[in-house]
Amino acid sequence: MPQTISDMKRTILRAAAQAGEGHVPSAFSVLDILWVLYSQVLRHDPANPGWQERDRFVLSKGHASLALYAVLARQGYFPEAELDDFGAYGAMLGGHPCRLKVPGVECSAGSLGHGLPMAVGLALGLRLRGLPGRVFALIGDGEANEGSVWEALLLAAHHKLTNLCVIVDVNHSTDRALDLGDLPAKLTAFGLRAQCVDGHDHEALRQALSHRPGDRPVAVLAQTVKGRGCRDMENNPAWHHRAPKEQELRAMLRELA
Repeated sequence: MPQTISDMKRTILRAAAQAGEGHVPSAFSVLDILWVLYSQVLRHDPANPGWQERDRFVLSKGHASLALYAVLARQGYFPEAELDDFGAYGAMLGGHPCRLKVPGVECSAGSLGHGLPMAVGLALGLRLRGLPGRVFALIGDGEANEGSVWEALLLAAHHKLTNLCVIVDVNHSTDRALDLGDLPAKLTAFGLRAQCVDGHDHEALRQALSHRPGDRPVAVLAQTVKGRGCRDMENNPAWHHRAPKEQELRAMLRELA
C-alpha cells in the first residue's frame, strides 16, 4: 500500500474516531480512486477552485466523504487540520460534502442517485458553453439500484457526452440485497463504453480514467474491497457506519503503519 494512502487512511480513522461517526469502510473503498483522479488525471487548481476550464468531480456516494476530504486536504484545498473537526457542530466538513462550505466540492451530496444526474447536467452544460473540462462522477454499485442512475445514463448516451466518465465503486456491499448481475453488459447496453479495473491498482486506474473515447461516455467499473487495509473492517457489514473505539483505533493505526 503506498505511503500516501496509508497516511490518509490513518487521518480518516482519527477523524471518524474523534467524531464518533463516519463511513470509514466506504472511504477506504474509494480512496485509491480519488487519489489517482486528483493527483494524476483531473485538471484542477487548488489555488483557483473556480477555474473555468477545470475538470469537475462529483461524489455521488456522499457517505464516502472522508476519502474526498483527505484527498482535497492533501491537494491543498484546505488544511488537513480541518479533519480534526469532522462532524462537529458548525464544522466545515460534515458527513456529506457541501459545495457551499468545502473548497473543491462541485456538488453537494446526500440522497443516493442524485450525483450522477447532476454530473450529466454539468457535462452537457460544459459542452454547450464550449469549455474543455471533463466531468467524473463516482457512484456505488449499490447506488445503481436507483432508477435515476439509469435515466441519467440514457440521457448521457443520447447526447453522446464524451466528456463524461462514470466511475462505479464495485465493492459488492449490497449483493445480499440485490444482485446487479452483469453490470458491464448493462452499462454497454445503455450506450456507454464500459471497462473493468482493479480499483486499488493506481496505474490501471490512471489509464482507465485518462481514456476518453470519441463517440460515447465512458464507464469505469472499479473492483474494490470495502474497508481495505484493516482486516477486521474488510467486507464486514457491522462496520458500515461505525467509528472505531480507542482500542480499535490503536490497533488499526498500527496495522496501517
